[in-house]
Amino acid sequence: MAVLQKIRQRSLLLILVIGFCLLAFIIGDIFNSGGFNSTSKDVGSIDDKDISFEDFRVKVSNVEKSGQGITSTEAANRVWDQEVSIALLTSEFEKLGLRVGEKHLLEVLKADQNIGGNPLFMNAAGVFDVAKFKEYFKSNPEQAQFLKDREKDAELNAKYQMYNTMIKAAVFTTESEGKMKYEMEANKVNFAYVAGLYSTIKDSDVKITDAEIVDYMKKNEKKFKADESREVEYVLIEDKASTADEAEVKTKINALLTGSVVYNQATGKNDTVAGFRTTKNAIDFVNSNSDVPYDSTYIAKKDLPAVDADKLFNLAPGAVYGPYMFGKYYCISKSMGMKSGVNAKASHILIGYEGTQVPNQKEKRTKEQAKAKAEDILAQVTANPDSFMMLAFTASDDSSAQQGGDLGYFGPNQMVKPFNDFVFSNGIGKVGLVETDFGFHIIKVTDKQDGIRLATVAQKIEASEATSDKMFTQATKFEMDAADKDFNKAAKEMGLKVTPAVSVKGMDENFGSLGNQRTIVRWAFEDGVKEGAVKRFEVANMGHVIAKLKSIDKSGLVAVSVARPYVEQILKNKKKAELIKAKMTGTSLESIAKAVGGTVQQAADVTMENTMLPNVGPEPKVVGNAFALAANKMSAPIEGNTGVYVVKNISTVKAPAMKNHAPYVAKLKAQSASEVNRVIPALKGNAKIEDNRQDFNY
Repeated sequence: MAVLQKIRQRSLLLILVIGFCLLAFIIGDIFNSGGFNSTSKDVGSIDDKDISFEDFRVKVSNVEKSGQGITSTEAANRVWDQEVSIALLTSEFEKLGLRVGEKHLLEVLKADQNIGGNPLFMNAAGVFDVAKFKEYFKSNPEQAQFLKDREKDAELNAKYQMYNTMIKAAVFTTESEGKMKYEMEANKVNFAYVAGLYSTIKDSDVKITDAEIVDYMKKNEKKFKADESREVEYVLIEDKASTADEAEVKTKINALLTGSVVYNQATGKNDTVAGFRTTKNAIDFVNSNSDVPYDSTYIAKKDLPAVDADKLFNLAPGAVYGPYMFGKYYCISKSMGMKSGVNAKASHILIGYEGTQVPNQKEKRTKEQAKAKAEDILAQVTANPDSFMMLAFTASDDSSAQQGGDLGYFGPNQMVKPFNDFVFSNGIGKVGLVETDFGFHIIKVTDKQDGIRLATVAQKIEASEATSDKMFTQATKFEMDAADKDFNKAAKEMGLKVTPAVSVKGMDENFGSLGNQRTIVRWAFEDGVKEGAVKRFEVANMGHVIAKLKSIDKSGLVAVSVARPYVEQILKNKKKAELIKAKMTGTSLESIAKAVGGTVQQAADVTMENTMLPNVGPEPKVVGNAFALAANKMSAPIEGNTGVYVVKNISTVKAPAMKNHAPYVAKLKAQSASEVNRVIPALKGNAKIEDNRQDFNY
């Protein structure tokens, strides 16, 4: 009572304290949620030009609606890339002063099938009519926004076409470049060489540290430039059935085979319930006891579980087989009888004609011509059945021609009706002619498969509640232990395996072999989550993932673990090169060969365009040095792709002079045609891009 009295006396103070705490919580939430956040209205910026979150959100929503099964993050990434490209290109258009006239704009709009191919805007001759187009939107002002959006897109598209044309015009090839191309293809060099191959030194003899890899990436920053990243290692505790769970399902399935005695409360007597072997209604029994409903389909032997196919397929009507495992199910099956010819195999030769649905028609022909040709081929096949495959290969308009017309096995009604009816109503070896919407088919029935109908009780093998609870307890304990101990040590103590760290960027969805795990990626980039942080995640249909944030990389370079497979061998080869060069101290190729344990080899008629050395591969540095040497002169050691080389020029054969190098100029022009595709990546590389999408939970 004394305690209650004190509470009553201080109730006003408690109310004030609680009210203050709630107010502080609300204010804090406003700040944290972006109510007063400087980036709350902008999802990012490109060269200090902001991208409104509201506009961005609407565009992402539209992409989600138009895409099939696209995730919110995928849609956000797609829209972001588009927004960045548009912003960068628009800036370039403004710098160049590009303008689009009305005629140009109309031409771009006409290219859009929704406009140019719309009957509303066509005249009596079926041609796009500008006057009708303008009149429609004048008479329908509610459609003005549609036109405004289309015009905006069309203007951007028109400017991009102009911009592309300007870039292509600016990239030109000179006669001198054509001459150089000719000489690189036609000049030849003959030389002798000695190779000290990197493969002669064990990889284990040269170690590469993470610091050396980082140093290499910094020296080649453009190649290894990357967004901020995180490395996350994890332990997966699968929520899967235990041995005891499997045994329990098997016991339940076995019990269904025989009858059971069940007490009937209504009658007060015991009733005998028929088992699967003796039940009079196998279909009802399956639907009452199986996790998979009854399927009346006749199944060919090839479609049965491989291990048990022979025994299942040869079951006598009414006979039962099992239990057996099929995927994640324990099953028992009863034969409901056999049926012949449930699947068929056939080959055909298709002769199409104008108007039929044949995309790869080999020649134009009328229906009458097609029929005459099909009848001629049928006569040839009838006279010589062995000619079918070759005739299909040479005459058929179907893609199956490459397989001699073979269509493989198919079930009833999988083919168009006339084709289906012929195949399933005729025996093996029968050849005939039918017509479908695709044209005329010369068909040969090549095989039939019998099928069995099975009533199958299938019960899924999955973790019991007790097993799931045990996995949850284990995952929770490991999460707590790993937060206080070394992650790998804690895993080892519990007999768990740590998966190698996965490198992720802020807007990634895929998380290593676990696939789409956006929640884990988002956690790794949350404010306040520091290196060493540990958190458990429940992953549907998988189990528990206990993740540890191993490292935070803000260097702007790819993660060392990602770069190592590419960089490590380069650095190892450099170290090996120093060891090999130290041995190459002789004054002749023979003495150098002896020092490195190699032989003097010959290379003949090598060009700068094709720098392949026999049994080695491309070695452009080696060939380039050979060309640079005077006859009978020997080079210093050259670090190549596969080893260290010393070369001696035997002779250089210059190509005959040409007055006109136009063919080679044309080759170079063709090679540079794709240069325009490098513009946007180049603009992105030089732009100041701020990406705040993570602040909006994408």
